[in-house]
Amino acid sequence: MFIGHFAVGFAAKAKAPQISLGTLFLASQLLDLLWPTFLLLGWEHVKIAPGITEVIPLDFTHYPISHSLLAVLGWGVLAGLLYWLFKKDRYYALIISLCVVSHWVLDLLVHRPDLPLHPGDSQLVGLGLWNSFAGSLVVEGLLFMAGIYFYAKNTQAKNKAGKWGFWSLVAFLVLIHAGNLFGPVPTEVTEIAWVGQLQWLLVIWAYWLDRNRSNVSAPLQTQPA
Repeated sequence: MFIGHFAVGFAAKAKAPQISLGTLFLASQLLDLLWPTFLLLGWEHVKIAPGITEVIPLDFTHYPISHSLLAVLGWGVLAGLLYWLFKKDRYYALIISLCVVSHWVLDLLVHRPDLPLHPGDSQLVGLGLWNSFAGSLVVEGLLFMAGIYFYAKNTQAKNKAGKWGFWSLVAFLVLIHAGNLFGPVPTEVTEIAWVGQLQWLLVIWAYWLDRNRSNVSAPLQTQPA
């Protein structure tokens, strides 16, 4: 699951118009922003295993800090609390928390039974949609199109940067997704971890984009916080 997580960030804009798309991307993709760093630190582990699923050639052997359900609930509470401390808005803080937790729910749909419920000796869960290439492509594609629709419906470009920045971001996400699906299998775990760090650029891009767009119901000069 890649563009499906970003789809949540796009779609959440409809319910949280005053939150920047960058913040929504950060929340919905938080687990996969943390995971590469934990790999580099040696706190979590993955093996390259071509053919283990039809979609992703990775065996997620140990990632309880970033991806166990209990830890994810903690990350969600922490993210929501931090937002509330800065913005003092309980509703939007809840949206942030839900975006974080949505990541685990979507991962549950696609992963093999490798997602732990809690750190330590835990049952592993996963519905295994990655075992169907066509099914994964359709489900994630539909999620992404829905996210794009809700974001486009609820925001409008202030200028050319807001218009073309949006569609170029969409195209770039699709390009990365295609590379994940059809590109060569990575050869080293450190390569996966360092490439994963580049996702922070997508968050920065989303912050920039949202400053060049406004909410449909708001005056053009209004910028999301």
